[in-house]
Amino acid sequence: MKPDQFGIVARANCLPKVSLDEFQKAAPYLADAWRCERVSVLPDGPGQVIIRGVRVDPLTTRTDHVPTGAVPKKAATWDLGVDEYAQPVTVDLSQVPGVTVAGLPGFGKTSLINRLMCDWAPSPAIQFVGFDGKVSKAHEGDYADLVKRMFTFVGDDLEEANKQFNRLVELRRARSSSIRTVLGVKSMWEVGPSADWPLVVVVIDEAHTFFRDHKGSDPKTKKLAALAAENARLVEDLVKKGRSVGILVILATQKSTGDAIPTFIRDVCPVGLSFTQKTAEAAVAALREDIRNWDDANPINFQNPAYVGVASMSHQSRPGFTRIRTPYVADADAARIADETAHLTRDPAELLEEFMGPRVWDAPVDMAKPDAQAA
Repeated sequence: MKPDQFGIVARANCLPKVSLDEFQKAAPYLADAWRCERVSVLPDGPGQVIIRGVRVDPLTTRTDHVPTGAVPKKAATWDLGVDEYAQPVTVDLSQVPGVTVAGLPGFGKTSLINRLMCDWAPSPAIQFVGFDGKVSKAHEGDYADLVKRMFTFVGDDLEEANKQFNRLVELRRARSSSIRTVLGVKSMWEVGPSADWPLVVVVIDEAHTFFRDHKGSDPKTKKLAALAAENARLVEDLVKKGRSVGILVILATQKSTGDAIPTFIRDVCPVGLSFTQKTAEAAVAALREDIRNWDDANPINFQNPAYVGVASMSHQSRPGFTRIRTPYVADADAARIADETAHLTRDPAELLEEFMGPRVWDAPVDMAKPDAQAA
């Protein structure tokens, strides 16, 4: 038995007729005996279990993350925070085309993405592009300190966003047509990202700004509606066809309902998280229908200020839904990491041109044509 800041960790051997099931059934009684908030029992190898008891609730205990500036040991591993038993929660984003992050303003969405960027920024094998629908200029808003680590940043200008989405689709198409020539494989994940062929992380915050259906018959509104519709088609292309060539799309919005993130995009993003929500509809949109059966993990129950920074997600290695306390990253630390890693920022288009020449960008994107190189 080993104590820590949240409680205790104990390991035990199973015996005949005392298996994992028996230990798990006894967890509530252990919680009472140890005066713990909760106790979990998980397998810890053949014939062994690990028992975790927490006396201080990790979900209501604020945590801070100070990025080290070290290159990540493994590409595309996302350290999210700790679960309700203070155990680290990580998600492998290799082979993942898209991630959705939902939740009310001020409850942790941007801080979560900031942490990912700060942890991944020291790797030259990762490049970032940012779209932030709640600001107009790069020096405004939550990503101002990290912009220098992005090869492109766009605010709430739909026309400029449309240009950059088109350019990313051009990159996707060029990578699809050249990947065997450059890398000798069909999927980048067979060899992993590199400084010459980096993983491109597309962050779209306040995503509803770029996809919202504008209603009206005047010329300006019609133009905005056309841009928003094309933006949705372009991002759909990136999510559905970008995985194998190393493009990851992260979409954040308050409610991931179909009017904010079109369902033809949202429903093909295999990883979804939600911070606090006000309505059951918003919780279901973010985490699917099954969240109705998991009351403790339902984000409509996170409205207490103590749950700022707490998210719920379906984790591939655990049943049901996992509640996660995500840490806060100070602006000064984000600025420090951006300063230290700004020299690593490269435009993936320019990197590809070094291999294939500028002609790969000459052909215009025709969204009406099917792409034979779909991932």
